[in-house]
Amino acid sequence: MEVNVIGAGLAGSEAALQLAKRGFQVNLYEMRPEVKTGAHTTEDCAEFVCSNSLGSYDLTNGSGLLKHEMELLGGELIETAKACAVPAGNALAIDRHKFSKTVTEKIEQNPNINLIRKEIVELPKTPTIIASGPLTSDNFAQEIKDFTGCEYLHFFDAIAPIVEKDSINFDIAFWASRYDKGEASYINCPMNKEQYEKFYNILINAPRIERHDFEKGAKFFESCLPIEVLASRGEDTLRFGPMKPVGLVDKRTQEKNYAVVQLRQDNCAKTLFNLVGFQTNLKWGSQKELLQSIPGLEDCNIVRYGVMHRNTFINSPKLLNPTLQTRSRADLFFAGQITGTEGYTESIASGLLAGINMAKYLNGEILLDLPEETMLGALTHYITNPENDNFQPINSNWGIMPSVELPKKERKNKKLKGQLMSERALNLLKKYNKELYFPIHTVNGVAQ
Repeated sequence: MEVNVIGAGLAGSEAALQLAKRGFQVNLYEMRPEVKTGAHTTEDCAEFVCSNSLGSYDLTNGSGLLKHEMELLGGELIETAKACAVPAGNALAIDRHKFSKTVTEKIEQNPNINLIRKEIVELPKTPTIIASGPLTSDNFAQEIKDFTGCEYLHFFDAIAPIVEKDSINFDIAFWASRYDKGEASYINCPMNKEQYEKFYNILINAPRIERHDFEKGAKFFESCLPIEVLASRGEDTLRFGPMKPVGLVDKRTQEKNYAVVQLRQDNCAKTLFNLVGFQTNLKWGSQKELLQSIPGLEDCNIVRYGVMHRNTFINSPKLLNPTLQTRSRADLFFAGQITGTEGYTESIASGLLAGINMAKYLNGEILLDLPEETMLGALTHYITNPENDNFQPINSNWGIMPSVELPKKERKNKKLKGQLMSERALNLLKKYNKELYFPIHTVNGVAQ
């Protein structure tokens, strides 16, 4: 039986691989390179366009729990990400080019997947998963809008600059991870008060790229704000956000810094590093002036400038069930950022669930509706809650899950709380694995 998956990004690639290993023939449609997005730079599947980090892998963190849940559910891309990992402390960061090339090869070499380079402009009438992403083409966006009868919602996503490691001045910059957790895998550029004030004045006075008229009603996503927007909230906002100096000490000087800019490895060769939290929409000349005002980056070579683009998502609370199946058409599912799940890990996880549930639907089985005590269940229930009248994109976080009771003396122990919530979630998911999910034995990615 054939299934259509529209979009070969993170969610679509995961969904296609899940269906293929269950024996379904998948038509995976990707409009690149025929139609460009304004954010992607290659035609590879599962391309990372912003940060190269999937966030924490620690079970005391909501994003970390979601990764472990995907492993239990047989996620394909989480295993690829681990195989393409680069040092990033407690986070799971990847060599973005190696990752997307590996995923593309898996898809192209899978006999159950037909990768079709074509823009879809009409909604297929056969079983379909829409994972066209936040940069869905205008033609297909109008088709989805006509089907749903709902207006799209919009927000802006911003991308951080990347610089060459060899252009960084290590007489000033130093290697460290915050509080010395894990390997010293971040490059840190320290600032004193005078240097920070100079940087801040350049930032708040720098010209920005103007939005197009059709973009002017869109909002910023709170957890991925451009650095200039954060700076506009007050002079010290950055010092308590992406530039906080706590836990970062240069062992050569033992000095306490006023602010610190961190850079994270972006490729396996350790030649490229991206600036953590430096998503921006400044004009490129201003970006260069700003970055070269940072101690240690005075002569930095910028290989990719920051950009900002409009992201589009559907009104999921009015359209979807927690299984990611549409309420008005049983053989149509949505997955990825177009549903309002924000973040790389969340996109992959929703593609995993949509792929599993499409297979279950076609096999006449009960669909997987995960409990809210799991992170993936909490996420899908949040984005599909019909009472959510002010819907905005959401990351995985403890606030969307039912809490746990802690002893009175431990009530402020956030680490313990996260650990207990993770244990509860994984125990529940193991039970669901036994009752609702059967192991898939594959050879070369195909069910046997």
